[in-house]
Amino acid sequence: MATRRWFLGPLPAGPGETPLPDDLEPGVQPCEDPSWSPPTGRPGDSPQAEPEDIQGQLPEASTSTPFPEPLAPGPGPAPPRLPLDTMFSPISEQLRYLLKKADDFQSYLFYRDRVQKEQLAKAMPTFLQMCEPYFLYLEAAARSVPPIYGALQELIRKGLLEISQQLTLRLEQLVLMYASFGFVNLEETDPLSISCFFCGRFSISPSHEVSIFRYCAPAAYTASRFPQYLYKKMRWNLEATPESSSQGQDSRVDYYFLCYRDTWEDTGKSPTNSCPQIQKLWSIGRWVPLGPAEDDLYSWILSPQPPGDYEQLLTIGFEEPSHMLATDLLVQILTGQAGTARPPSAAGPAAWAAQES
Repeated sequence: MATRRWFLGPLPAGPGETPLPDDLEPGVQPCEDPSWSPPTGRPGDSPQAEPEDIQGQLPEASTSTPFPEPLAPGPGPAPPRLPLDTMFSPISEQLRYLLKKADDFQSYLFYRDRVQKEQLAKAMPTFLQMCEPYFLYLEAAARSVPPIYGALQELIRKGLLEISQQLTLRLEQLVLMYASFGFVNLEETDPLSISCFFCGRFSISPSHEVSIFRYCAPAAYTASRFPQYLYKKMRWNLEATPESSSQGQDSRVDYYFLCYRDTWEDTGKSPTNSCPQIQKLWSIGRWVPLGPAEDDLYSWILSPQPPGDYEQLLTIGFEEPSHMLATDLLVQILTGQAGTARPPSAAGPAAWAAQES
């Protein structure tokens, strides 16, 4: 998987300013959400960086560290399997490169007195975009159906997802650090904020793809804070693409969330410690739109965030699931392996095939 060039030329620095290293590219990537997306369109797409706001040129790391090719079955005797260490070597090298870049971007904060705030604000969306092809490879190779690594799929799957989770948590930490200095905004009602970032995409059937997004900090489920005390930490966009034989059918996108709800439990340990203790009850649920009407463009423009409800599909418990486990649980829900009562859109590939026929 080759990474395209992100940068074209240097950005002039002002008098008395120290320019950032040639790793930065401006361009803010709004984080798509049902809050900002009308009913049509692909929610996971990112806008392209403006050509006039370009700085430096990033080396194409993947040129020297190509990803291993999937082991596709073919006629005749099976080719010899590569050792796992050999297969993971270019992937691990790419991870080390991106983690080193994350450390570099963190070090820029120490020179913030001599660097334009705009330059630092542009650095973070640039780095997140730079990681997207890597996330795409990791999640697709690990989760997509059918498996592409044969008998080694489970071992490779676990290794790829652990790498994906490691990079995800490092990026989350980096964004929060930039936000603490005021260089990026985490408020999702701002279309230029970095409230969440893209963490990969994979397919669960020939016509269904799942895109993964992670919120840097827990965000209220809706701008109106309804339902109350409900906060989201991850989002998955499930896009259903009609079969080529289907006529007149549009793509459909459903939104699923990893959320927690604040609950209060009276400890009752002593009269001096009788205040309720707040606990977070984690669950996975589906976005249920409550309006505006799909054909009411005027209401969409005036609405800061469309109203929606939360249909809880799976209760996890009081311990937050890992980034990897949360997506595993969602896949189980979508394929009908978890829970009992689910809407038709979440009943799994068999039901989808029946609906499309």
